[in-house]
Amino acid sequence: MSKLMERVPIQVQAAFVRAVFALPRPLRRLIAGQPTRIDGQELALDAQLLLTLDKMAGHSFVDRTPERSRAMLDRSRHLVSGVPIEPVTVRGLTLDDDIPARFYTPAEVGEDAPLLVFYHGGGWVLGTLDSHDNTCRFLAKHAKVKVLSVDYRLAPEHPFPAAAEDAYSAFRYAVAHAPELGVNPDLIAVGGDSAGGNLAAVTAYQAVRAGGPRPAFQLLFYPGTDATARRRSRDLFADGFFLTSENIDWFTNHYCPDTERRADPLFSVLRADDLTGMPPAYIATGGFDPLRDEGEEFAHKLAAAGVPVALSRHPDLIHGYVNFIGIGTRFREATAEAAGALRTGLAMSTPARTP
Repeated sequence: MSKLMERVPIQVQAAFVRAVFALPRPLRRLIAGQPTRIDGQELALDAQLLLTLDKMAGHSFVDRTPERSRAMLDRSRHLVSGVPIEPVTVRGLTLDDDIPARFYTPAEVGEDAPLLVFYHGGGWVLGTLDSHDNTCRFLAKHAKVKVLSVDYRLAPEHPFPAAAEDAYSAFRYAVAHAPELGVNPDLIAVGGDSAGGNLAAVTAYQAVRAGGPRPAFQLLFYPGTDATARRRSRDLFADGFFLTSENIDWFTNHYCPDTERRADPLFSVLRADDLTGMPPAYIATGGFDPLRDEGEEFAHKLAAAGVPVALSRHPDLIHGYVNFIGIGTRFREATAEAAGALRTGLAMSTPARTP
């Protein structure tokens, strides 16, 4: 982040961003520049405008150290997440093994409700309950589900497999405490974005292999699924589209510095030998996301294993879009589609306690 922008109050920056996105479309296009087209896709104006403003302000996803990057994310989230979505009741919880969590209950959702156990993104290094607060509120309200957001341990202080262990523990907690949470133990989904999407899929994989209760549904936003290979989308969108190829290496090296362990299905779930019995899934990818191809390959592998999968590529979007719902309209539209898929998937779910 530029030194000048650090001195500007975040409220002023947020007001400026909102004002820019409220301009007439021709003016927004003038600021963003000529349309960006790659791989037969055209970047959404909202996404291109956001990237232009980020570049002008000197923002970046990663700023040298985990500590600086976390501070930058905590500051910049106010620019794009929007005002808190209501009416949603929110309370803090502490899960088994002292895992902090946040529980969201939207209006008009009573007892025995469906539940989404949500894992935030941030490359297993960044992200907090606060960074994805409005995303959880949005999903709770529009999918008509309760949401349990999990503050799993982060790397490099807690490297692989700490996050995967916490993620699975949180799901088991939700099943065991379903009555007191007021949720149906047969209608507990797992979901997340990016690294959180990875943890959701890994949690489902662990649950199926354990032979006990398994999630009823997987809600995976642009998940990382394979740390052992470099696919075409990573080269196509290596730089300039929020998440960069260099960022991916930085996150991976912090989370799993032991390269020999990166093929473990608890990290690279796409490398699992058998995905039979995995829960139905909605997998969303962004057309301009370096993780696009591995997310879509995971969807195809699930389908080949007989798992019902809805794969939705948003060809005009970038990585991280569920965090940008406070600006423009396109990010919110894509996130609303996912909320609808979650609501429908849980409504159609058969009992999921055993695989």
